[in-house]
Amino acid sequence: MATNGKSNFFTKIWLWMLSIGPGIFCIGYTIGTGSVTSMAKAGSQFGMQLLWVLVLSCLFAWVLMEAYGRYAVVTGQTSIYSFKTKLKGGKLISILVVGGIIIAQWNSLSGILGLSANAIYELAHLFFPALPSESYWAVLGIAIVLILIMYALLWVGKYSFFEKVLIVFVTLMGISFIISMFVVLPAPEEVISGLMPTVPEVAGGKLLVAAFVGTTMAAPTFVVRPLLMKGKGWTRENTKEQSNDALFSAMLMLVINVAIMAAATGALYAEGKSIEKVLDMVYTLEPVAGKFAVAVFMTGALSAGLSSIFPILMVAPLLIADYKDGELDTDSRRFRILTGVACLMGLTVPVLGANPIFAQILTQVAAVFVLPLVIACILYLVNQQALMGKHKAGYLLNIGLVAALFFACVISYTGCLALSELL
Repeated sequence: MATNGKSNFFTKIWLWMLSIGPGIFCIGYTIGTGSVTSMAKAGSQFGMQLLWVLVLSCLFAWVLMEAYGRYAVVTGQTSIYSFKTKLKGGKLISILVVGGIIIAQWNSLSGILGLSANAIYELAHLFFPALPSESYWAVLGIAIVLILIMYALLWVGKYSFFEKVLIVFVTLMGISFIISMFVVLPAPEEVISGLMPTVPEVAGGKLLVAAFVGTTMAAPTFVVRPLLMKGKGWTRENTKEQSNDALFSAMLMLVINVAIMAAATGALYAEGKSIEKVLDMVYTLEPVAGKFAVAVFMTGALSAGLSSIFPILMVAPLLIADYKDGELDTDSRRFRILTGVACLMGLTVPVLGANPIFAQILTQVAAVFVLPLVIACILYLVNQQALMGKHKAGYLLNIGLVAALFFACVISYTGCLALSELL
């Protein structure tokens, strides 16, 4: 009986997680090794000083997921197709959004795959010190195996299957980072002080602020959401479910990112140590937390990478399908060709043996520039009475969207300043 009780409990948890599937996809797009890099680097260099940026980003991410989700379930229409057909100059706007997101995501994919392959090799080296500290061919081999496995999974071609795979990765990631945070928990007063808006007056401070927003308020998270809801079969009757899904995914994004930043703060900031890449955590955390805690953290980092690779491979065919007819088609030849091209793009960094960290942060900064356009488009659409009827945006949602638009514009300006400092 006890066994049946436990089985029923886990079955209920699994079914509940499946009910919030589009949110799991959003987390997959949003939290990857680039996000882990930004949070860990910020925690090691500045403690919890940039916590306020993270909180605001997650708050506005919730607002945008609610807006895009509400539009999707009420109208039954998708983002890019709606931009193209319902906005003045819609074709140009749609092409700019699709092109900007695909370029940013494919660039990011290469770095994510390189970091994930390195993470696996570094974990092996941690527990088997006899292995060489670096091995180009081993890392490249791991990267090839990883991308082939991901591509093979995509051939299954069913949204519900993709959802289940991502649930596993996101669950592993969340548990790993939360455990890591409690191993080296920073002082409560340091966490509270991080809620006061300040920007570190050091080289790279503005860059990290922009990267935080680029990786948390990620445009694909919102733009792809209606297409995923269509794939799940959600309609006007699922308005409440989509709202719960948006809130849950924003809260989980905040918890996981705070856990990463807090783990780096507790282990490194007080010691005056800094990291240039996530894999440095292996060497800097080990004396503080031991091999087990490091292994837990790196499992989270690896899960973050894998949970991002999967949806990023899908981003080009999803957006192009959205542009053409607003339909989710994962069985088509176009889907398999474009995901194959993305796989080849993803192998660039492992093949070159390059360090992708700085390029990834720049990619995240670049992602903020398409964000104001994405927000402005949905702000217009959810206020159209003819489309939304009684579900048209109210005062609260409009205030949230206008605030998000203002925040995105400020961060885009900050990103311009950060990039100009590098030139």
